[in-house]
Amino acid sequence: MALLRWTKRHLVVLAGLLTLGYLLLPNVVVTVFSFNAPKGRFNYEWQTFSTDAWTDPCGVAGLCRSLSLSLQLAAWATLGATVLGTMIAFALVRYRFRARGAVNSLIFLPMAMPEVVMAASLLTLFLNLGAQLGFWTILIAHIMFCLSFVVVAVKARVMSMDPRLEEAARDLYAGPVQTFVRVTLPLAAPGIAAGALLAFALSFDDFIITNFTAGSTVTFPMFVWGSAQRGTPVQINVIGTAMFVVAVLFVLAGMIVGNRRKRQKP
Repeated sequence: MALLRWTKRHLVVLAGLLTLGYLLLPNVVVTVFSFNAPKGRFNYEWQTFSTDAWTDPCGVAGLCRSLSLSLQLAAWATLGATVLGTMIAFALVRYRFRARGAVNSLIFLPMAMPEVVMAASLLTLFLNLGAQLGFWTILIAHIMFCLSFVVVAVKARVMSMDPRLEEAARDLYAGPVQTFVRVTLPLAAPGIAAGALLAFALSFDDFIITNFTAGSTVTFPMFVWGSAQRGTPVQINVIGTAMFVVAVLFVLAGMIVGNRRKRQKP
């Protein structure tokens, strides 16, 4: 009976932990198999513990080149989508203009539309324009795909901002630029950062749109997919584990900084 009562009291916590464990299970498998030394081409069965892949993560031809390309694309796509998405979000929240409702609805279309439909449409557009498929077509496609997510994230933050703070800054003789830099931008920074991180993750991880618009260019997701057809190098698990650890460290760093700021407030 005591165990039953304890379970009822902590049912939500237990459900949350089980869900978290279910979500993290693939990451655990990837991490474990990054220390495997498979006898064949496929890294699907545990054989022998080894750190050889960690000492030489670029041991597979083309892996680090595709990883570098994906990081560059994600960085530039994040920059473009964040700048454009932030401006669109401010325009939709702060200004009234004709077709504002229609624009709001159109923003959600890339999020609701299947990726394969958008990919085929973009491929048709690039072919009709005579554009050579490669780095720039992938970048344009990624910016278009990530833009909606940035707008939604920044728009939610801008809508929750107190306009009286900006009015107070203007009352204290701050100019428009000074008000934006010192008041508006810091207030909107959490939403902008969230949109940027989401855009980076979506761009780096994308396969369907990239596959349609890449031509002969090979990004990291495309390299992983191609490798899976003829064998799965352990180095792929190493790169995946390293990126997961970096993402966790970023989250922990953000939590630590946020907690310190809360403690410093009077």
